[in-house]
Amino acid sequence: MNKVLVLHGPNLNLLGTRQPEIYGRETLADIDAALREQARKAGWELVSRQSNHEGELIDAIHAARLDGTAGIVINPAAYTHTSVAILDALNAFDGKVIEVHLSNVHRREAFRHHSYVSLRADGVIAGLGSRGYGLALEAVMADA
Repeated sequence: MNKVLVLHGPNLNLLGTRQPEIYGRETLADIDAALREQARKAGWELVSRQSNHEGELIDAIHAARLDGTAGIVINPAAYTHTSVAILDALNAFDGKVIEVHLSNVHRREAFRHHSYVSLRADGVIAGLGSRGYGLALEAVMADA
């Protein structure tokens, strides 16, 4: 069975209550449940992880290199703009990488316009809310 890893970065555990006018009212559990069902229908295994700690996200990427994971869907959140370490970990992963952002980062503060992760990502989806995750998952599964 093909496997995909979905990584959610810092503060995404607060989805549904943190700035819903920007990030929406769906919770992380809602998003993960929809993704799991989408993957299941396509015959895929989906593993989801959220962490507020950079090293835990990096460890998950490293593990994906060795466990048969075909692709990674990642919303690095604030680490998008700061983490060369996550970029380096993703550069060591051979599968598909799709970067997702709930909000349109290009309509926000200037510092959000730069993404280290985009230097590795095969595709970037921003501004479509939680639908972006489903589209990213579709992209990973289509190319496996």
